[in-house]
Amino acid sequence: MRRYLIAIIGLAAVAGAAFWLLTEPSLLPPPDVPEKAPDLANGEYMFFAGGCASCHAAPGAKGEAKLRLTGGLEMKTHFGTFNVPNISPDREAGIGGWTNADFVAAMTRGVSPDGRHYYPAFPYTSYQRMTAADLIDLKGFIDSLPPVATAVADHDLRFPFSIRRGLGLWKLVYLDGMEFTPDPALNAEQNRGAYLATGPGHCIECHSPRDPFGGLDRGRAFAGGPAAEGDGWVPNLTPDPTGLADWSAREIASSLKDGFLPDFDSFGGAMVAVQENTARLTDADRAAIAAFLKSLRPIANAPAPKPAASDGG
Repeated sequence: MRRYLIAIIGLAAVAGAAFWLLTEPSLLPPPDVPEKAPDLANGEYMFFAGGCASCHAAPGAKGEAKLRLTGGLEMKTHFGTFNVPNISPDREAGIGGWTNADFVAAMTRGVSPDGRHYYPAFPYTSYQRMTAADLIDLKGFIDSLPPVATAVADHDLRFPFSIRRGLGLWKLVYLDGMEFTPDPALNAEQNRGAYLATGPGHCIECHSPRDPFGGLDRGRAFAGGPAAEGDGWVPNLTPDPTGLADWSAREIASSLKDGFLPDFDSFGGAMVAVQENTARLTDADRAAIAAFLKSLRPIANAPAPKPAASDGG
């Protein structure tokens, strides 16, 4: 009996050591960070391409207040509630004390300056595709915004998702650390759209189904499905009849500019904020995103579930 107990203790020790090694935050090599002065104009462009204010401004903020990146938005999911952090240039409550290397590592490796894993509610699985130059420019623009000394509560997550260290295992499966590589099967315009949609725009994060562990089902990328946050259904963006088959590239680009759909309806829900950001892009970049979406492999998906019929009560 004593031998069995010793064997069990030994196996537990080995398993614990393996878990600790496999969940080390520095699983991927640090990204190359060039020495360069930030281009604030491009940083501002990346800020709107990425929709940073949509999550990091105070809930309900309008106009110039959306540039006060105080955080505080509560994202309720089946894992628990994620509280979006303050990313203003305040040195205590925000990211004002970060170096360029800290920022690029956070955006592409999901690692904090003090060596903790970030939860993938922060879409670093998409931001890893961005170039280091664009990320440095983005940080430069954020650094030019007003600092806000507002602390945000920690996430409130269910066990075992509350064990942050376990994200190292998640990253082994879902984070590859690869920067965007142009697809030789696509033309220059389509590749530009691919970069914007899969990198800063992180469209793939909302418009793709996820597995039970919250990882993207990349085999069905852009095919839509249940919203990760709360109720709702995210539409299919592939050129399938259940998606955008009936939309021309020109109609997609036009909708990203003015918010009006080909059937004379308009965007609703979370897409309202997205469209406010895509309206800031150039016509050429909106056309590039449209060209990329039309180049996708059509993937059939069920339409959004219809609301339950009222009983008239």
